[in-house]
Amino acid sequence: MIASLPGVTLWPDECADRYRAAGYWQGYTHGQMLRVRATKHPDRVAVVDATRRVTYGELDERADRLAAGLRERGIAKGDRVVVQLPNIAEHYEVCFALFRLGAVPVFALPSHRLTEIAYFCEFSEATAYLTVDVEAGFDHRALAAEVREKLPDLAVFIAGEPGEFTALPDVDAEPVALDEPSSSDVAFLQLSGGSTGVPKLIPRTHDDYIYSFRASNEICGVAEDTVYMVALPAAHNFPMSSPGALGVFHAGGRVVLARRPSPDEVFPLIERERVTQAPAVPPLALLWLDAAPESSHDLSSLEVLQVGGAKFSEEAARRVRPVLGATLQQVFGMAEGLVNYTRLDDPEEVVVTTQGRPISPDDEVLVVDDEDEPVPPGETGHLLTRGPYTIRGYYRAEEHNARAFTPEGFYRTGDVVRFTAEGNLVVEGRAKDQINRGGEKIAAEEVENHLLAHPAVHDAAVVSMPDDYLGERTCAFVVARGTAPKSRELIKFIRQRGLAGYKVPDRVVFVEQFPQTGVGKTSKRDLREAITRELVPQLPG
Repeated sequence: MIASLPGVTLWPDECADRYRAAGYWQGYTHGQMLRVRATKHPDRVAVVDATRRVTYGELDERADRLAAGLRERGIAKGDRVVVQLPNIAEHYEVCFALFRLGAVPVFALPSHRLTEIAYFCEFSEATAYLTVDVEAGFDHRALAAEVREKLPDLAVFIAGEPGEFTALPDVDAEPVALDEPSSSDVAFLQLSGGSTGVPKLIPRTHDDYIYSFRASNEICGVAEDTVYMVALPAAHNFPMSSPGALGVFHAGGRVVLARRPSPDEVFPLIERERVTQAPAVPPLALLWLDAAPESSHDLSSLEVLQVGGAKFSEEAARRVRPVLGATLQQVFGMAEGLVNYTRLDDPEEVVVTTQGRPISPDDEVLVVDDEDEPVPPGETGHLLTRGPYTIRGYYRAEEHNARAFTPEGFYRTGDVVRFTAEGNLVVEGRAKDQINRGGEKIAAEEVENHLLAHPAVHDAAVVSMPDDYLGERTCAFVVARGTAPKSRELIKFIRQRGLAGYKVPDRVVFVEQFPQTGVGKTSKRDLREAITRELVPQLPG
């Protein structure tokens, strides 16, 4: 299949033809999807944020006028536009405007700063940067000024007070006929979840992405009456498409945006809007679970709590139904493609102990050893995958693609997994999270799960620390619930649970909170760096 954007590797023609014949790719774009929904239900509320309630008709009209205004200002089909907006309705107005125009959003997170934004603009050869005035006390206009010093031809648009730049509300023009994209064109560039360096850019087409959230809707029970809360960054893959806001728009439901994910903002919104579904990463789910028993807000409308983005421990998973009265749905996926769900009618043991099954009958999944040889059923190995919504290569990354993809087009996810006899996936961790302690391999997630069973432990993250004798030892970082127990008490507790001696943490460090990635996941890279700096003497400069 010929790529619409230089530097993109797409599916071979025989695969593309098969996916179309199977009905996965149905030949319409995101912009066309919104048009159909707005025509059918123009007065239905599509998006709610802190200050606005936007109907499908209004969203559709604003997308048209914004697309025309951007076109007047020189943004053309195929141009890349870096989009860095918080959880406000303008995020979706901008997305659909760019989809209509055929321009390619490059999605950045609100937490990104000069290093990342300048890189995204330069690497993607962006013609424009679209951001907010101030978010969480940070002035993005100052950031935009720094970026434009490097790239003087970059157009900058600001949601809010624009300063020296162009205000987003002023980008408005009468709708005009546009040369809309093909469904096989790249719709946007998303960021990888990589833990080292700047993220790689992931090309997603209209066909493949729409299939992923359309099929997710069926699995997740998303319909016209769904009220879906987005408290994670709106540009992240999980709240975009699993089933995400885009899945909810496809079904004609309502998306409720929380500017911050804290319980004091989220819980009142759940009560007021009668939210039925919400996605969370594990640290956020733990925060909500701890806060819910003390909350005076009515959370009874919440039917499904989705937890994904990282492995959710069994101990925490077992708390969801008793504490929130909601069904837990585990989500294991990646912005590169493959998504697995536990099903809403799965037995509770399956829900709390596995990460479910893939979306598609044509998701091809391999579990292999270090030499890429298949492991016996039920054994642990590296996860490889390809399918109708899994990319075949990162954007402009030929050298990396040679390592990240097999010659047959399978994506090396970097996850260590096994399958149960019933066909459910169990994530054992990331390959780089596996600790090699003197030749004994330790899965960090297993130890974390035991730590979380202690009533005084709110969260736990186990990482490797360097050791001259064993190569690596284990360090458990722990966030306590209330008064922290003694380290020796935790070690004794772990031993009493029957864990093998070599898996017992060599060190326990109590911290008030974990460093986080831009989407709120625990940054184990930062924890590893912190313990390494403490243990390894720094040589003089």
